[in-house]
Amino acid sequence: MKSSRFARPVGLPLFAACLFLMHASSSFAQGTRLWSESRFEDLERGTPNGVAVTSDGYLVPGPESKLVLATPSTYVWAVATDKEGNAYLATGTPATVARVTPDGKSATLFTTREMSVQTVRMGPDGMLYAATLPSGKVYKLDPHAEGKTDDTATLVFDPQATQEKPKYVWDLAFDAKGRLFVATGAPAAVYRVTPGGKPELFYKSDEEHIRTLAFDKAGNLIAGSDGTGLVYRIDPAGKAFVLFDAPKKEITSVIVAPDGSIYAAGVGEKGRGNLPPLPVTGQATVTATITIVQPGSVQAFSGNSLIPDGSELYEIPKGDGPPQKIWGGKDDILYSLQWTPDGVLAATGNRGRVYRIRDDGTWADVAHLEAAQVTGFADSPKGLYVSTANSGKVFLLSHGPAAEGTYTSEVFDAGAFAQWGRAEVEMGATPVTGVQMSARAGNIENPERAWSEWKTFAPNAGAVGVDASRFLQWKLVEHPGAQVGGVAINYLPVNLPPVIDEVMVAPGARANSITQQPGQPQPITLNFASTQNQGVNFGQEPGREPLSAVRDRTAVTVRWAAHDDNGDDLSFALYYRGEEEHNWQFLKDHIHERFYSFDASQLPDGHYRIKVVASDARSHNAGEALTGEKVSDAFVIDTTPPVVSGLEAHLVNGKIHVVLTATDATSPVTHAQFSVDAGRWQYVSPVGNIADSPMERFEFDAPLPKARADAEAPVDLSEHVVAVRVYDRYDNVVTVKTIVK
Repeated sequence: MKSSRFARPVGLPLFAACLFLMHASSSFAQGTRLWSESRFEDLERGTPNGVAVTSDGYLVPGPESKLVLATPSTYVWAVATDKEGNAYLATGTPATVARVTPDGKSATLFTTREMSVQTVRMGPDGMLYAATLPSGKVYKLDPHAEGKTDDTATLVFDPQATQEKPKYVWDLAFDAKGRLFVATGAPAAVYRVTPGGKPELFYKSDEEHIRTLAFDKAGNLIAGSDGTGLVYRIDPAGKAFVLFDAPKKEITSVIVAPDGSIYAAGVGEKGRGNLPPLPVTGQATVTATITIVQPGSVQAFSGNSLIPDGSELYEIPKGDGPPQKIWGGKDDILYSLQWTPDGVLAATGNRGRVYRIRDDGTWADVAHLEAAQVTGFADSPKGLYVSTANSGKVFLLSHGPAAEGTYTSEVFDAGAFAQWGRAEVEMGATPVTGVQMSARAGNIENPERAWSEWKTFAPNAGAVGVDASRFLQWKLVEHPGAQVGGVAINYLPVNLPPVIDEVMVAPGARANSITQQPGQPQPITLNFASTQNQGVNFGQEPGREPLSAVRDRTAVTVRWAAHDDNGDDLSFALYYRGEEEHNWQFLKDHIHERFYSFDASQLPDGHYRIKVVASDARSHNAGEALTGEKVSDAFVIDTTPPVVSGLEAHLVNGKIHVVLTATDATSPVTHAQFSVDAGRWQYVSPVGNIADSPMERFEFDAPLPKARADAEAPVDLSEHVVAVRVYDRYDNVVTVKTIVK
């Protein structure tokens, strides 16, 4: 457990707690801030070399990793070693078996027309055994003889010579008597090959594949399957017992610890589809359908993006203890396992990670390798060989911690030009002097492009000593015995003015957050023009979500989008100005939302603009605040109806001929409606049909209504009442009438 001189809320990591306390009273407050990296998730984003990142958020000395060889192949699927410390690689695209010395000298022992050499194992007879895909053949190779091919190497297992004719070979293992055991798929079976003898069926499963093999001290074969994720114990007579039915569908690796405990890696959800096919390249003599991967083995997967529902590591204790999950990773595929006294090493993809996992469920990220997948391990006196795919390489990890390890943090973006202060570094339980720290800064995200040089600084002392800038990166050098639990750097962003990005004004609308009730005005949504017309996706940016409003010709709603690069808390003020005016008039201040509705009657009819002023005063000392502003496009306030003049109505040829003139002081007259003797209202256009002027003349004939049979007497059939309603562009309406006799 981490200890700290900082008090923190329960459940919060150290520096996250500091940040929480700093901002508890004022969210997004300007002032000194803290960039902290203390959790595993934070520290894993950095670049360790000889430094391990533990699950509880410590940087401790880890194994040194050294690139031994970058092969011309895309994949190195497996690695084996001999007593001299040489490594033997099973590669794909192109498919070969290569020998590599610890100093990186390589030679090709075997070349095949197959797509891939799936695995290699060093036999107790000193010979090397290699299995190929897709034919599923196993060859015996002299580790000192180069240049062998399919035609010249010794074939020891041919699936076509068996009754079952399996399509794939996934793994090889040797028992104490030197007999070779071959794990196959489609069908899932294990074959035993005695030295100089013919293959015989040792065990057949109802699974899809037997994926991985290992022997325990009692001579039992431990096998993992693909299909429903079973771990078998098969005795020397071929009698099987299922030790564990894993939650995952595929067991990619099993190992047996010296005390008899079994560890198994599981991937993929049961019932899900298979992994995608392995792409075909090179001169392989198989068809493009690539049936070798249709049954679905993660070992054949070669992409960089798919995570098949994560991976889990299980421990099956010796004796009668129940199996248990000791690790799970949603972002990693477990390819291979290696037991060490300090925990199980796990080779993973698709981020090139090597983890060390202990029985108590703690783990450490001990190596970041320059490849997408880490596929296999092989121990040697020189160190632990590690094979990779995408691209095909072999690395050597030291057995002990590196004499000097480095860790470089991710690049931090302060979001604005900032001054950098003191670094707060949490050491382990026993602080040591074996840590040196440095920092560099720049104003472009890529630190290789004209950043400052690394400058050393003393932890928990003065400032880190770099110039003011937007980006920062720190680095530490660790020696054996050192331990760093987290690094936090204080910084003060230079205050930048807030920015009003966009302003819209909607006359005739009133913002309304209350749920609409029956009979209320029609609801509308106010969106910015950029959102509607330019295809800009602003995501969850505050203030850009749809704003609910209702139609209300007596109201005006102003809406704006704003941001502050410092993350300051903003307040807003509104001002208005008429079309012919020079001075801005105050409308409203201390607005904290990003919209405001007001009564249109507050302003006389006319053309106006609104100015929105944003201030970050709520986050700064008096006199230090900055403002930003933006002016809206022109809009019209018109609350006065048109004026009707010259209304006349006469009987002409059995119809009522009506003429009138309508004038509006602010906006065009749009249309009129008439009604005769309280009948239905009928639409009428102005003379010329186009309504585009503040003054329009209307002239129309209205038919005489038929006499109603139920009309009350007495009725003067010679008298008619003509009512006319005239509208302007903003739905202001005037109603007038005249009597015709």
